Amino acid sequence: MNFNNVPGMGMTSARTRSRMIDRLKSQGITHPEVLVVMGEVPRHAFVDEAISHKAYDDMSLPIGHGQTISQPYIVARMTELALGAPQHDKVLEIGTGCGYQTTVLAQFFKTVYSIERIGGLARQARDRLASLGVLNTRLRHGDGSRGLPDGGPFDVIMLTAAAPIVPEAMIAQLKPGGRMIFPVGGETQELRMIELTPEGPVEQKLERVKFVPLLPGTA
Repeated sequence: MNFNNVPGMGMTSARTRSRMIDRLKSQGITHPEVLVVMGEVPRHAFVDEAISHKAYDDMSLPIGHGQTISQPYIVARMTELALGAPQHDKVLEIGTGCGYQTTVLAQFFKTVYSIERIGGLARQARDRLASLGVLNTRLRHGDGSRGLPDGGPFDVIMLTAAAPIVPEAMIAQLKPGGRMIFPVGGETQELRMIELTPEGPVEQKLERVKFVPLLPGTA
């Protein structure tokens, strides 16, 4: 996809993006294609214009409705983990938010299924992705706390909100070899990954993170 004609591109110099990529490398992101895509996807297009000058800083930013866009490192890290799955056909994202992580995933997976519980954010994300020409996504306004049983099985399930406990019910929605990448916890949160191996699910504890909570229902 070509993002060169996105409004506001002139505000984000090549040097600004290059600094972000250098920072990602220093933070341990090594996948060359992830680094390329992180430099190409216009993060400033996913936040309010008033804070767009902060779009390439290493921080989460508010997107309204009490939600945030994840910092670039977390988006790159979770994407890198997702690409370790053996196939890149279908990915399920729980928590569309502004659609930034959705757009990054769409550069690597044939189809991105994404669920957002907040109707206003779901509508904005759908319009934004259409305007950017991101057409291989299936966005849904709904309760993603139990995954998407009628859409699976998936190569990857990614949660962009912290579950209070490990969402074990979603493991059944993974393909063999598939991965579920998710934050878990309350005040203290941890990024984890469950891989569905021939011997059964194998869980890895990765690093401390901070996400908004995963909530049931819709708004």
